[in-house]
Amino acid sequence: MKQIPVAGTFGVLVLVAAALVLSEPTIMKTTATVRADEGAGCSLATAAGNWAFTNSGTVVGIGPRAAVGKFTLDEEGNLVNGVATSSLNGSIADETFYGTYTVNHDCTGTINVRIFVSGTEIFEVTGNTAFDEKMEQLRGLFTSVVEPNGTSLPTVITLDARRQ
Repeated sequence: MKQIPVAGTFGVLVLVAAALVLSEPTIMKTTATVRADEGAGCSLATAAGNWAFTNSGTVVGIGPRAAVGKFTLDEEGNLVNGVATSSLNGSIADETFYGTYTVNHDCTGTINVRIFVSGTEIFEVTGNTAFDEKMEQLRGLFTSVVEPNGTSLPTVITLDARRQ
């Protein structure tokens, strides 16, 4: 019976382990490339669906604002069926809203909505948005809030939404 030297077997194992370690950067590079490409699927079609959200921040000179609600994004770039309960400086209101949205290939976009209380428009809001790479979460920042009379209100308000 022929014996295989232990030192020879150990040497082969060391060479295999070294080859795996040296090839790891290639594996890591491939994984990083796949992750960077996942965001390429961002579009109106992939954003479409039902969303639940919160927003909070400050309307400068008026006070804090917070809201919780839901809306639907359709595949044509429309935001529909928006409903929310909000608080502006402690005054609670039931809101409805609708508007439009955009999605860029890099998962950024914009949103523009008109907000109503008891059928009366109170604000038109524009914001910049960013979806996560799986299109499950949407974050945003109000960039413009305008009253129906044209008065622009400075704000610091963020949006956080999740797909339902």
